[in-house]
Amino acid sequence: MIIYNVTCKVGTDISEKWLLWMKEEHIPEVIATGLFTHHRILRLLDMDESDGITFAIQYFCQNRQAYDLYIELHAGELREKVLIKWGNGVVAFRTLMEVIN
Repeated sequence: MIIYNVTCKVGTDISEKWLLWMKEEHIPEVIATGLFTHHRILRLLDMDESDGITFAIQYFCQNRQAYDLYIELHAGELREKVLIKWGNGVVAFRTLMEVIN
């Protein structure tokens, strides 16, 4: 199992609207690609939130091939939608993890 983790620092002034948009629009679009089995939304605790709230969105896929297909076929368009919608209000970095146990 592979976890595609997207950590996002979201401006406090837009965090509620962003989270709702993620739940109702963006995450369903990612899952609709058929390459991920499920997702999880987390909020990082014990973080300085003076400049925003930090969330981690984890998408689970069966193998590296599914992730690679997502990156090749879908990631660019979906990332562009985030940028158009939220601009500099959201800063993201991505990591890829393998579940060992």
